[in-house]
Amino acid sequence: MGTVSTPPVEQARSIFNDLGYTVSGDGPEFRAEREWKVVHVSAVGEPEETPESGALRCFVTYVETAETLERQLTRLEPDYEWAIISVDDDEYDVVRAPPTLA
Repeated sequence: MGTVSTPPVEQARSIFNDLGYTVSGDGPEFRAEREWKVVHVSAVGEPEETPESGALRCFVTYVETAETLERQLTRLEPDYEWAIISVDDDEYDVVRAPPTLA
């Protein structure tokens, strides 16, 4: 498959809606809230720049780029907890969950 550049925004919103989160914000960056938890979600087409700071973050990307994104985040060691969800059509898989929530 060729280079993927369009972020999976609709898939990311659908996943968090289906999990019972209230989703707010437009575009590839949005907030998902449920009870005490606020997750900053980034729909990512290709792993490029990642936020330097934050709290709990979830990156939603395509299956083809999930491993590259995980290596990038592991190498950068950001100061926030992070998770990665990979999507493929209507299916998704949690590639990495934050250690504190796993």
